[in-house]
Amino acid sequence: MKNLRLVGLALLLVLSIGLLAACGSSDESGAEETDDSNTESTETEDTESESAELEGSVVVDGSGTVYPLMARIAEEYMLTEQEGVSVEVGRSGTSAGFEKFLVEDGTDFNDASRQIKEEESATAEELGIEVQELKVALDGLTFVTHPDNDWASEMTEDELLSIFLADGGVTNWSDINPEWPDEKINTYGPNENHGTYEFFYENILEEADLVSDVNLQQEYSTLVTLVAEDVNSIGFFGFGYYVNNQDKLQAVSVDFGDGPVEPSLETIAEDGDYANFTRPVFTYLNVNNAKDKAQVLDYGIYLMNNVNTFAGETGFAPIPDEEAQESIDFLEGLK
Repeated sequence: MKNLRLVGLALLLVLSIGLLAACGSSDESGAEETDDSNTESTETEDTESESAELEGSVVVDGSGTVYPLMARIAEEYMLTEQEGVSVEVGRSGTSAGFEKFLVEDGTDFNDASRQIKEEESATAEELGIEVQELKVALDGLTFVTHPDNDWASEMTEDELLSIFLADGGVTNWSDINPEWPDEKINTYGPNENHGTYEFFYENILEEADLVSDVNLQQEYSTLVTLVAEDVNSIGFFGFGYYVNNQDKLQAVSVDFGDGPVEPSLETIAEDGDYANFTRPVFTYLNVNNAKDKAQVLDYGIYLMNNVNTFAGETGFAPIPDEEAQESIDFLEGLK
């Protein structure tokens, strides 16, 4: 009897070991299934990541003043965000840019150093183009002279503008101050294609006639060269072009009534000391294109998320963060 009990216990032990082995096998099988599930999840995430990569082009044209800012942001976007997207940035001028923007199959963005005009908005409406204004920075209209000009480094607003006004009564430097050289002043500026010219003519001069011999140019680089080579010159353009050419030019400090103010990132603000010559600059988005082309919308969102980061290094004062956020919210709503 004792032997039978021992045999029974031995059989029970064998059965217990078998059951434990079976459970272990089941657990290992479950673990393998879980691993497969994780692998499938990772593959899905990779696929989604790949699908977020965009291709195609984004075409930007317009203001030569805004060009350095937009070109810098476009460069960073293509380098760090979407290598498959080509962002092409031109600088034909604000008005010339609107002509390329407000046509069928026109550009995606038009940079502008002034706001869109009523007739341009009317053209957009006729063509069925929805246009969105995006304020990108603040710029200061800057007057520059030759580095050897040591007499006109400071002027009042009225003295400065009289140089460019047809009825200003100023031909020579000595007409402003008899102690200054009795030499003819040579005036330079951007031509009518540029929003900078329009801002100066319409907002600063209030559409009064300019001097007949003002030398107006299409290319800002040409203006820099002309002023840098002429000791009796004075020209105007956006602050960024002065910042990038300080080795060739000097900026005129302007007295608006409370003492001379030098244009700088600190003084160029909507309520700053240089406010009389401060203006917002923009880019205009073809909303139709943003809805049809994912890369256009993606670039617009990146632009407004990063515009204040790159404003200072390209010679612009940043816009308030809340204004940038309003534009971001609008663009996100187009998704």
